Amino acid sequence: MTYKPPRLRDAFLPAILTAALVVLPTLFLSIAPARAALFDFTIKDEAELGRKFELAVRSQMPIIEDPEIKGYIQDLANRLVAVMPPQPWTIKTNVIRSSVLNAFAGPAGHVFIYSGLILSLEHESDLAGVMAHEFGHVAERHLAQNIERAQIIGPMALLGMLAGAFLGSGSTKAALAVGSGAMAQSTMLAYSRENEREADQDGLTYVTKAGFNPWGLVRGFKVLQRKQWYAGQNIPTYLATHPGLDERINYLSGRVELLPKNIQDRPEHDGRFLRVQTLLRSRYSDTTLAMGFYEQKPKAEWTAVDYMGYGILLERLNRMGDAREQFEKALSMSPMDSLVVREAGRFYFQTGDFDRASLLLQKAVMLNSHDLMALFFYARLLGEQKEYAQAIDYMERIEKRLPDDSEIRFYLGRFYGESGNLFQGHLQLAYSGLYKNDKKQAEFQRKQAEQFSKTEDDKKALEDFDKALNERAEMW
Repeated sequence: MTYKPPRLRDAFLPAILTAALVVLPTLFLSIAPARAALFDFTIKDEAELGRKFELAVRSQMPIIEDPEIKGYIQDLANRLVAVMPPQPWTIKTNVIRSSVLNAFAGPAGHVFIYSGLILSLEHESDLAGVMAHEFGHVAERHLAQNIERAQIIGPMALLGMLAGAFLGSGSTKAALAVGSGAMAQSTMLAYSRENEREADQDGLTYVTKAGFNPWGLVRGFKVLQRKQWYAGQNIPTYLATHPGLDERINYLSGRVELLPKNIQDRPEHDGRFLRVQTLLRSRYSDTTLAMGFYEQKPKAEWTAVDYMGYGILLERLNRMGDAREQFEKALSMSPMDSLVVREAGRFYFQTGDFDRASLLLQKAVMLNSHDLMALFFYARLLGEQKEYAQAIDYMERIEKRLPDDSEIRFYLGRFYGESGNLFQGHLQLAYSGLYKNDKKQAEFQRKQAEQFSKTEDDKKALEDFDKALNERAEMW
């Protein structure tokens, strides 16, 4: 849950993105091989494909798990879902750490939004508009309809079209896997202009009913139109995967202009949106670009959250004295802001000032009992003080909410081991390796856990781990 510097794989994100789906032919085949001839892709089939699709993405791509960011995006999603027709599955959102300006809806309501897109937008309603459009594709089951048609030419070509439509043709390995021509984005899985018009109409309905300013949908598309060059050569821009944007912007503008004036003039509520942008910019984006933002923003306009964000950035640059100064300014301006207090507490924990960290992290948890990151660092602090029972209790609460976070599993394993429970210690470290996609570490720790297995519950826990390991290993 803490910030980690970009890994080597992030530098090769285009190839990784495509490779993430190279493994999917077996997923399509395992869903219903006999059903291909019937051209019938059921709700059950799509739900299973969606589960495995998310697993493939998570096993290959950097997903941001910060609860402040994750919770905000899901809250926006829930507002939109509340005004949608009933769906056969829960719509789940994830934020991918990448400068690419894109978003896409995978099977069964798994929607992925790139951090670069969030940072490029001006208002919360712009983001809600782009999300609502993707939710329109989900509600209309456009991908499922295209999959049904694509089954005529077989699952291998279907894989190629899925990778081509969402991820581009940058991977030679992918191209070889799916055969000549199958990677073309214009084949059956690409959204048609009719699909886009339907998703636009649905999206505009959703944002309007959910109380957002409807111009956000138009503004969001205009940003994507202006900045399409920023996505890179191998990953499709939003425009490539969602055709006819010029025409659609004009159409949507006409639709919005017909709405009542009071709806068109709805105020923007950007408080949480700007806080999330601050975290994304300061902790997860390129440091040079982030520094440019702070250098250009007039100091007279700085808020406590700006000082906090600048402190996070300076910490990344190892300018600890300067970072401490910024966190103290933020605290003096907003001593009751839970995010500011949490980030200052995290900073002091990282620098070894446990007394200051303890006061701030406890305060952050009291101010916002749902802040899992504040609780995570407070649990770590308790672990450092050898208060293992309380540290484990807090970590287990967090793990139930974020079960795929390797760092949570690591510290949970460490605290269990140091407290004498060697079975759970090694098992949690095995899960940590699994969710870091470190097969060697996962298998080693699993063997160690088996040596300390004593009860039937222990054996069942190992069986559950083996199932998770085998499923994820298909994606490596």
